[in-house]
Formats: sequence, C-alpha cells, structure tokens
Amino acid sequence: MVPFRQFLLKIHSRCNLACDYCYVYESADQSWRDRPRFMDPGTVRRAAALIAEHARAHDLSEVHVVLHGGEPLLVGAARLDAMLHELTAALEGVARPVFKLQTNGLRLAEDPALLPVLRDHAVSVGVSIDGTAATHDRHRRRPDGRGSHADVARALRLLAGPYREVYAGVLCTIDLAADPVETYEALLEFSPPRLDLLLPHATWHTPPPGLTARAVPPRTAPGTAPAGPVPYARWLCAVFDRWADAPRRETGIRLFEEIAVLLLGGTANSEAVGLAPVDLVVVETDGTMEQADSLKVTYPGAPATGLDVFHHTFADAARHEAFRARQRGRAGLAPVCAACPRSAVCGGGLYAHRYHPDAGPNPFAAPSVYCPDLAVLVDHVADRLRRDVTALGTAAQPVPS
Repeated sequence: MVPFRQFLLKIHSRCNLACDYCYVYESADQSWRDRPRFMDPGTVRRAAALIAEHARAHDLSEVHVVLHGGEPLLVGAARLDAMLHELTAALEGVARPVFKLQTNGLRLAEDPALLPVLRDHAVSVGVSIDGTAATHDRHRRRPDGRGSHADVARALRLLAGPYREVYAGVLCTIDLAADPVETYEALLEFSPPRLDLLLPHATWHTPPPGLTARAVPPRTAPGTAPAGPVPYARWLCAVFDRWADAPRRETGIRLFEEIAVLLLGGTANSEAVGLAPVDLVVVETDGTMEQADSLKVTYPGAPATGLDVFHHTFADAARHEAFRARQRGRAGLAPVCAACPRSAVCGGGLYAHRYHPDAGPNPFAAPSVYCPDLAVLVDHVADRLRRDVTALGTAAQPVPS
C-alpha cells in the first residue's frame, strides 16, 4: 500500500468567479451542487485526526495539506485561522505539516485580514492567473461578466512585496489564442518564485480547444513521435525556449523542470508527468474522500470512492482500487504508452486526459488526448539537454597549447 502524503481539503465548495473552463463547475461531474458550502469544524477535526493517524502509522515525518475549493478563501480569515490551528494541533509531535493554498486571488485583495493569517501559519500561496489582462479576462470572469485581472494583480503585488515569504507562485491555464511568449512575460511581471503551465483539462470524449478531430495515436516506432497536430507542444516549446535562453534564471517552470529531471533519471513530484504512484487524496466539504478533481471532466461520479472521514480511514482509501489503479507505474499504462520510449517521462499524461468512453473495460486505458503534444515537448526538452551537456563537455576540454 502506498501511503498518502498529500491531503487536499476542500474547505469551501463555491467560487466567486465563473471561469469558462472550470473543471469543477463546467464539467461532467456536478456533485458540488449537493455539498455544503464550507467544511464545518467537526469535519475539519475528524480529517485532521485521520491525517495524524495516517502519518503515525506510516512514520511520515512530513505531510502536505492543501487548502482548496471552489475558492478556499471564501471561508474568511477567522474560520481559516481556526481550521489551521486544528490541523496544526492534530499533527503536533507526529509530522510536520506543510500547508499550501490555491486561490484565484480576489479575496487577498479584498480582505486585509487574510494574508496575516496565512503568514502566521506559514501557508504557501499559489494564485491562478492566465497571462495578460486580455487573456485572463477572456476566461476568468466574475459571475456578472466583469473581468478579474485587476484585482488578481493587486493580490499578486502584495504577495511579491510585503508577503513574499508565503508566495509560492502562479498557475496559468494555456490558451492557444494567446501568444505564448507574451503570456510568459506577463506572468513574470509579478515576480513569481515558480509558475506552472496547465494543459486545459480534456478527454477523448470532450477534446481540448484546437484538437476537436484528434484520433487515438497508433503504436509508433521507437524514437518517432505520434502523428497529429501539436498546437499545445508548439505553444509550450516557444515558452520553453524563451525561458531556457534567458541570460539569468527568471523563475522556475514546474512542467519543464520535471520533464528535465525525468530525462536525467530522477523522479517527478507531479501527476502530470512521470510514473510515480499517486499519493494525494481529496476530502470534500462534507467529508467524503475522493480522487483528484481533474477526474470531474470525465463522467459524473468519476472521482467518488464511497468513503468518508466519519466511517473510514485513509488506510481504507489507500487500499481502494481507484487509487491502486494509479500506482502501477508502467503496468498501468495503455499498451501503446507502455511500448513508447518516452513513457518514463510523460507517464502516459495526466490520468483524466486518458479517458476514452470506447476504450473497453477500463475507460482510462488510452494514451493522453495530448499524446502527440507531449511527445514533441519531451523530445524538444531532451534535445536542449543534449545540446547543453555537449556544450558543457566542450567547454571543459583543456585549451590546446
């Protein structure tokens, strides 16, 4: 059994934005409608106790607790402070809690009481922003249709300035209509310690923008890329080249760094690439235990396990077939992926992106809907690494006398 090391708590189930690509509210699974708006103190207390029990049972010195939503900061400063105290107290003497929070940033700009609470509990804060104001406001709008970029920018300036110690970075969903380099440079304006570029959540049944007619790639010869259009690879490669060619390190980009680590024989800490077993479990506002949110794009009820914190433990969840299916490494990949020389790096892509309703008994037994894009991106990064290593080797040669 692979123990969980990441516990994602949905502390608020609603949002103050109406993003057009949201995988929680705009996708197949609509279970959010039947859940309470926020996680009540009893549920927080029970989840905290179970996290401590799991850490103790598996001798974990550190656990990551991710506060999520909806928009988690809608709980308000007082309730957030109480939740963090409850979690800290439960884990005292058991494991060090590493607190993280992903937000759209609006409440940080609106409520001055929130940032001191986050700082006091050493919560690392990630903010979602989609590049330029025009691109961001095309997708990340308020329910009344107003854009949100100006307020997110205010929040990011606070994080980049007086609250730098809790600033984890920014998260950007790729928009093919946006210029990739312009998007990257717009994100750099907020001095993020790190940024992440996300492929829009999509499946073979509901393809991403720009890939509406993609067919499942056939098995290809070693060293060749699957056939098909690769607009997302082109977009990402443009950012990669701009990032890698900079005269100094401007920020980290998680996707590129993890692909490079995997190409060099290391291990990634992401669901998006690599073959490391999944060690994350979600607890919804009502205490139900679920798989990753990204599965909400596949079909209604896809993340469900039938477990909850009041009647089960995280050991029960770790033994659940839904989690075990995502811990089999190469053996859990589709045949076309297992035979691919890139599989140790791309890992078959994000699990949700493999969903194909016609794949047989296991609807996730297909390659990622982004398979050709991932192949081109992995090869592009590999080529750059080879060139850099060769250049370093040449530079290290003694100068002839």
